[in-house]
Amino acid sequence: MAPIRTWEELRALALSLDLPQVTEDTPWGNPCLKAHGMMWAWWSPYVDAAVVKCGFEEREALMAADPKTFVLHPHYAAHPYVLVAAGRIDPDWMRARLTRAWREAAPKRWLKAWDEGQREK
Repeated sequence: MAPIRTWEELRALALSLDLPQVTEDTPWGNPCLKAHGMMWAWWSPYVDAAVVKCGFEEREALMAADPKTFVLHPHYAAHPYVLVAAGRIDPDWMRARLTRAWREAAPKRWLKAWDEGQREK
């Protein structure tokens, strides 16, 4: 599968996960997807890259392992996000990262009920 190169491709991949509680919004005039009311995935207005939630330690490890793919703009330095360079975004990695971030943002009670409903399907 080809690397993700644009916001439109990232948006399509994220929405194809068909996760509940995901909405579209345009904070500060930039399109984004929110999960459970919190920013979940968007395209950086500062560099040509996707922005996804990621812990600080994981971000440092990703940037050390592949600095051409995982980057950081000073605007995001104090926040738990990693930027993934356009054209270098592996769709399988992004699916897993978005699903993990979605689960981490979900209220525990709600997530437990949703997981149980998924098992019944």
